[in-house]
Amino acid sequence: MRVNTVQKIWQEGGAVVNGWLAIPNSFAAEVMGGCGWDSVTIDLQHGLSDFSDTVQMLQALSTTPVTPLTRVPTLEPGIIGRLLDAGSYGIICPMVNTPEQCAQLVSYCKYAPDGVRSFGPIRAAIYGGPDYLDKANETILAIAMVETAEAVANVDAIVATPGLDGIYVGPSDLALSLGERPQMDTDNPVVTEAMATVLAAARRAGVPAGLHCLGPEYALQKIREGFQFVSIANGRAGTDRHHPAGPRRLNARPRRETRSRRCPGKILSGT
Repeated sequence: MRVNTVQKIWQEGGAVVNGWLAIPNSFAAEVMGGCGWDSVTIDLQHGLSDFSDTVQMLQALSTTPVTPLTRVPTLEPGIIGRLLDAGSYGIICPMVNTPEQCAQLVSYCKYAPDGVRSFGPIRAAIYGGPDYLDKANETILAIAMVETAEAVANVDAIVATPGLDGIYVGPSDLALSLGERPQMDTDNPVVTEAMATVLAAARRAGVPAGLHCLGPEYALQKIREGFQFVSIANGRAGTDRHHPAGPRRLNARPRRETRSRRCPGKILSGT
């Protein structure tokens, strides 16, 4: 099966630099895929893409080196299954507030006996390879968004969910839930304290933690703190490798050590 670059970087102890794409355009996807990102996420929650747009964008991304991910609008098995069948290599799901919801997310991403995903990966098998069925459960990523006060309170139970590959902090919704104004790249102590709580729980569990960022300086700071998945850019910034918010600004990612749940007991160094 085609390698999941996000998973590979995590297994090596590194941090993933993810591009974010809300423009429903296959040309933009193709250009963005060639700009040096480790992965590109197509946003179906706040972006303008529908399913038909997304299929064409996944096809465009498949001509590039990046790993294609998708953020779904809600925790619902139908759209998750369709996106995986279309070739998405990972699902980022918003508003996962409880361990029960997290277990549902994982089950929707995996075939039996590990989950309830229905079988029909016509395009996914073309993209992933002839051994897709045998390796999909271990290759496709389930990433839960922790972005409410309730989720922060439940974070230890959420990150303990079997089969969960990562968690992802949405700082704007988290701020609103905590009674604060939403702000990207925030230094609000109420929000940053909650983010630190999430990161600490993830690191204890050996689960990579991610964060939605606006600029590369903030993203680098969060990588140094221990986040292993940072999303930056949207639109033009994502399709121009020389743009001030583009991936070149993160080429000098710091080396760090982390424990991997997939490689228990081993400390891994990565970029």
